[in-house]
Amino acid sequence: MLRSLYSGISGLRSHQTMLDVTGNNIANVNTTGFKSSATQFQDTLSQLTRAAGTPQGEIGGTNPAQVGLGVQVAAITTNFGQGSAQTTGKGTDMLISGDGFFMVQSGGETLYTRAGAFEFDSNGRLVGPNGEMVQGWNAQDGVVQQGGQLSSIQLPYGAVNPSTQTRNATVTGTIPAGSDAGKELVRTIDVYDADGNELTLTLRLTAQADGNWSVNASTGDPATAYTGTLAFTGNAVSGGGAFTVGGIAVDLADVTTFPNISTISISEQDGNAAGTLDSYSISNDGSILGLFSNGEQQVLGQIAVASFINPAGLEKAGGSTYRASVNSGAPTVGAPGTEGRGALLTGALEMSNVDLSQEFTNLIVAQRGFQANARIITTSDEVLQELSNLKR
Repeated sequence: MLRSLYSGISGLRSHQTMLDVTGNNIANVNTTGFKSSATQFQDTLSQLTRAAGTPQGEIGGTNPAQVGLGVQVAAITTNFGQGSAQTTGKGTDMLISGDGFFMVQSGGETLYTRAGAFEFDSNGRLVGPNGEMVQGWNAQDGVVQQGGQLSSIQLPYGAVNPSTQTRNATVTGTIPAGSDAGKELVRTIDVYDADGNELTLTLRLTAQADGNWSVNASTGDPATAYTGTLAFTGNAVSGGGAFTVGGIAVDLADVTTFPNISTISISEQDGNAAGTLDSYSISNDGSILGLFSNGEQQVLGQIAVASFINPAGLEKAGGSTYRASVNSGAPTVGAPGTEGRGALLTGALEMSNVDLSQEFTNLIVAQRGFQANARIITTSDEVLQELSNLKR
């Protein structure tokens, strides 16, 4: 049989594979996180019909004569270029801006994906469209142990942020200089005891004839009340700028005095009541921040991102996921935005990176290549027919 016949068949098979790959790319043009593939061809073994000749005295060297035996698919490579971002406004939709993959658990297997369409299920676990569980580190008392054992990210519905006893309070602003003796200024702020009970810190300032101010402070217990004098030299505090009342250190060192200006206030205190989880947000480094009813924020967990030395070596596992192979290298796991891993962008999804103009061009190339190889088979058949007709 003619070698060209089998060469044509190999060409049909290879270009059919190219059509299959191109068709799959076009079918997934709107698939979240999809990465397009490309087909690469190479020739097969060639039959040597004449070996190369060595140059000799009066005779030059000759080149080898070989007849190719067709074409084959050398590789089907995946293009991991960044896809465009589609804004969704959904807080649990995420894309990785840069390199890296989300890690998910499915059926006890760790898989990797660029599709960040996640949501919390009824158990508070962050899951993908097929129920695969997103991996990361859950926080303990607001602290994330990066590099520790990975687990499924879980939002602790009903979590309570414990109360914190007030230890410090700061007074800032300006007292009116030259006020009539006996003029009073009263300022209050809510503070908290060791059990989280709310108390009121009352600061009563009374003008004295010498330009200083007497200070009376209390949290409701007369046994712990404070009485003293706030003295000024020029416009700055020179005495009585710090005291303790009810176990709370009160700082007045930044208080100033100017005529006709009264802006003094207890600007801050460091305690809080207990609070329950109200809402959450996800930051660019993958941290899940819980906002509690007492106004406090606490880290609840952090999403992990994996990177590979050779991402093209990953195997597609369906559902827009990949699994590691012997040629992808082991995953390097860390927080988003560290060691070359991309940062997270919430409220958006990464779309497919399929280039339709290139894919339609590939369709034309594959179709014409298929037609040309089919013509080789037709021509070879005609030659064989002529040989059969030599004897009638």
